[in-house]
Amino acid sequence: MELERLRVVFRTALELSEDADVDGLEYRGIEKWDSLAHMSLVAAVEDEFGVMLDTDEVIDLSSFDRARQILEKHGVVLTD
Repeated sequence: MELERLRVVFRTALELSEDADVDGLEYRGIEKWDSLAHMSLVAAVEDEFGVMLDTDEVIDLSSFDRARQILEKHGVVLTD
């Protein structure tokens, strides 16, 4: 269910509908994911999972899949 938490974070931070499919989402893949929304997303991910992303990770967080990989690097186990 941790993966669903990440989906909710993406939907909330990017102001998407509750049923929006975010698994394939990429930075600038939708109009709402601009640089300002990116920083909101980063803050939301950090708050939700209790991690602190470094500058390289913030830049590298370019998709839902990369967010998952970055969180797993921080020891967050994301299962469906």
